Amino acid sequence: MTYLQTTLESAGVRKFITAVILFNAVILGLETSAMVMARFGTFIGILDRICLAIFVVELALKLLAYRFRFFRDGWNIFDFAIVAVSLVPAAQSLSVLRSLRILRILRVVSVAPRLRRVVEGFITALPGMASVFLLMGIIFYIGSVISTKLFGADFPQWFGSLGQSAYSLFQIMTLESWSMGIVRPVMEVYPYAWVFFVPFIMVTTFAVVNLLVGLIVNSMQDAHSEEADQKTDTYRDEVLARLKAIEERLIQD
Repeated sequence: MTYLQTTLESAGVRKFITAVILFNAVILGLETSAMVMARFGTFIGILDRICLAIFVVELALKLLAYRFRFFRDGWNIFDFAIVAVSLVPAAQSLSVLRSLRILRILRVVSVAPRLRRVVEGFITALPGMASVFLLMGIIFYIGSVISTKLFGADFPQWFGSLGQSAYSLFQIMTLESWSMGIVRPVMEVYPYAWVFFVPFIMVTTFAVVNLLVGLIVNSMQDAHSEEADQKTDTYRDEVLARLKAIEERLIQD
């Protein structure tokens, strides 16, 4: 590892970049205030450009240090894409892209190791989450068909079609006004409707959703274990190298 690479990966540089990211986040928040921009708009714009210049210089130094290896790391590509969006000209037709400058805050994820571990755990859990989402989709489809046939005639605003039923069941799953808003009015016409809605809530809200949480937590734990094993292996290699060096010196003496 070269001196430039060591410097860029040092704790001091990471803390400095993190501080610039957080400072830039405050600046971008102040830009939403008309009163603040009317009084300090020019100054805030200068500070924003300084922060952007720091990000550009950091990426340029990384490109110089790592060259083509820079793009082998997904986090480097992530940083590159965010900074590239920030460099889009402030044209009216590109105002939507300019508003995405707030995504610079996400760079703190790539700088902070603990946040990176969380994101990596989430990404690792995606294959398992896909299976859970498929299971949830099947449950929603079955529930939508049943609720449409049972309650659609009297409550077309909630269960008049398959799509409306699916949306109403999603609202029930999130527990947002599920009782007084939907279930109790339905029970006034169908007193035994709770036999359908309560098991649906138990399965989706308390079982399937917790499966997703468990998958993410398990993936984060696995990522933490892999990192700990890697540190152990690195320390072991260093100890073996030192022992070998000591042995060679003893042989020479």
